[in-house]
Amino acid sequence: MPYRAPVADIRFILDRIVPLATVTATERFAEATPDLAEAILTEAGRLCETVLAPLNRAGDLEPARLENGVVRSTPGYAEAFAQIVEGGWIGVTAPVEHGGMGLPQALNMAIQEMMAGSCLALQLNPLLTQGHIEALEHHASDALKALYLPKLISGEWSGTMNLTEPQAGSDVGALRTKAEPNGDGTYAISGQKIFITWGDNDMTENVCHLVLARLPDAAPGTKGISLFLVPKLIPDANGKPGVRNGVNVVSLEHKLGIHGSPTCVMEYDRATGWLVGAEHKGMAAMFTMMNNARLGVGMQGIGVAEAACQAAVAYAADRKQMGPIIDHADVRRMLATMKAEVFAARSIALACAVATDMSVATGEADWASRAAFLTPIAKAYGTDVGCEVASAGVQVHGGMGYIEETGAAQYLRDVRITPIYEGTNGIQAMDLVGRKMMDGGEVAYRLLEEVEAGAEAARARLPQLAGDVWAAAETLREATEWMAGRDMQDRFAGAVPFLRAYARVLGAHFHLKAAMTEAAEGPRTALARVYVARLLPQFAACLAEAKAGSSGLYAVTPEALAS
Repeated sequence: MPYRAPVADIRFILDRIVPLATVTATERFAEATPDLAEAILTEAGRLCETVLAPLNRAGDLEPARLENGVVRSTPGYAEAFAQIVEGGWIGVTAPVEHGGMGLPQALNMAIQEMMAGSCLALQLNPLLTQGHIEALEHHASDALKALYLPKLISGEWSGTMNLTEPQAGSDVGALRTKAEPNGDGTYAISGQKIFITWGDNDMTENVCHLVLARLPDAAPGTKGISLFLVPKLIPDANGKPGVRNGVNVVSLEHKLGIHGSPTCVMEYDRATGWLVGAEHKGMAAMFTMMNNARLGVGMQGIGVAEAACQAAVAYAADRKQMGPIIDHADVRRMLATMKAEVFAARSIALACAVATDMSVATGEADWASRAAFLTPIAKAYGTDVGCEVASAGVQVHGGMGYIEETGAAQYLRDVRITPIYEGTNGIQAMDLVGRKMMDGGEVAYRLLEEVEAGAEAARARLPQLAGDVWAAAETLREATEWMAGRDMQDRFAGAVPFLRAYARVLGAHFHLKAAMTEAAEGPRTALARVYVARLLPQFAACLAEAKAGSSGLYAVTPEALAS
């Protein structure tokens, strides 16, 4: 079944659930009028349906390949990327003074979801370039901005991020890549990086790498890391790609999915690089790039979930086994659950994007802390939903789901990376209960107050739904108090189920808001009932696990695990 961009559902959420109007009421984003937003989403949806989606299968069957040191992209990718560039989609949120549109992140994240749902492997390229742009915008010198930002925003050049090394994955502080001053303001970068998405391509004139490395006088750990901009081709005096830098793709990884996206092993051999930000402050600059990338990855999970759900619904309506299988109770259960999960995850992610925009527009700490709190939830829940919905999609297809021709299996293979990269979902959960609760849970409590206020407002018309949501929020408040009072080992042991419980309650809150937009019982109320009756109760089991502490886990010794 052809992919259909979920423009209507995205517009509903941005109109009625987490209003974009709050963002556009600010001076910073006043130009993002409703008419403009509608036009942008509609045009992006058309691009995804007609240009990107037809290439999804092609990327799976004809992966990117390394040929004479150059990555050759899947046939058709270059032409599709050219249309992404022509539409200005890479520069949606980028600064206007360098050629960007300067529009809200909420619109950009909606676009990224649709691109991911239509062709995840290709969408990764512009997503990473956007993160590269943001890191340079906030941390690079004026000279680097003037040279690189217009090229990256226009799509003439693309960008990557280089963190991971063979011995340094989540423990970034263990990296060994070296940066030695050349005496002319540049640095010689030497080392190897792995898992570099779109580390090279034949679609852009140049590829620009943001590389974490250590200066000779660097302290151990993350405090001694600096960030460098290392282009594949060194720009000449006119800003054009010039001589080849000491940057090479050693090999491409063979992966479970996203075959059209080249995952490169990169070798830096005294490559010329420029410092981005202050010496030894590279992690702060890189996290600027990673925070929005984490939200973007959450949108990837949601996008693939949407596509998998669409395919499953179409198959179930067409497949006959004692009548259309969509009429069987268990199939209807799976499909309704998939639909409800996608709506909840999309609402949480767009709420995070709106908070990010409000933080930018107002500079208010409350908005910044809300965006920070929601980011790990949006990333982890969005990508978990991606995997769960794609897996359910295979199940709806039955035996045909295990056959590659239906495409159901590709969704599951492609989306499986999303809970892993840009910080595993376990790390997201640890961030939530650790760094994001250093305020004693203040932000968490404010969110729960909004959930309870929404439930109170819905009691008269939807008493059962409202009562269940209010009770869940109150129970979660008590669990948050418990979590805030524990040591970090106990917090970390229960972090993943605690995050899931928060996502469950927030998802129920947004479903209840959606139901309240209907004057009478309708499809959104029906979907809310599915979520609240069948999925929300899971939060209690999550909290039971979250409060179990760490001692029981460590009682199971490594020897017992290996026996």
